[in-house]
Amino acid sequence: MAVSFKPALISTLFLAMTLSVGAASANALNENFDGGVPSGWTAVNNSVPLGTTSWFQGSPAVFSSQQGAANSYVAANFNNGAGISTISDWLILPTSTYRNGDTLSFYTRTVDEPNYADRLEVRFSNVGGTNVGSTATSVGTFSSLLLSVNPDLDVDGYPNAWTQYSVTLSGLSGATNGAFAFHYTVPSGGPSGDNSDYIGIDTVSISAVPEPSTYLMLGAGLGLVGLARQRKAKAA
Repeated sequence: MAVSFKPALISTLFLAMTLSVGAASANALNENFDGGVPSGWTAVNNSVPLGTTSWFQGSPAVFSSQQGAANSYVAANFNNGAGISTISDWLILPTSTYRNGDTLSFYTRTVDEPNYADRLEVRFSNVGGTNVGSTATSVGTFSSLLLSVNPDLDVDGYPNAWTQYSVTLSGLSGATNGAFAFHYTVPSGGPSGDNSDYIGIDTVSISAVPEPSTYLMLGAGLGLVGLARQRKAKAA
């Protein structure tokens, strides 16, 4: 018995494929910080001695955002600590499901003419949550260091113009509930320290790779479309 594929079935198939691709990007994120620290993100300041600020809405008086309104970025600075301080200020993204190949990208910069060194880390926890420990040197479950901007704490080592950085996840055993975190970590910082000035972060995005089921759906769909065309040609 000949099998025919009606246009309605083909349309339904393509709709299912489209929805599947959309679902594969469920963990994708785009954040421009129009309202400061976003809802669902967590700021934890473990600096010692503790200062008067944590992550805050960026100030156009220092520099403007990478895009959007002039103040639409988040910032951290020397006031995260007090006196001579070991600064350890965390900005933790919400827990989500990640896979190998998922990519986090963002822009960051310091002041136009830096006189004090800054440093920023990007870390990942493969269990998610917000456990960064309780000391200025602890990292809790965020033990995976993915990137360090200005690791050697050079005065001119942190970019003084908006610069994009990206990190890509690898080594995961499969779909993993995890979390990214930005870590402003500066020894001998604070208002009286030799290090720490002011940094901003803007335009954070996460690009999620498609789930394996998406590829299976796409392959099956293309196969059925090809079969339908073949049978239509035979009928003709």
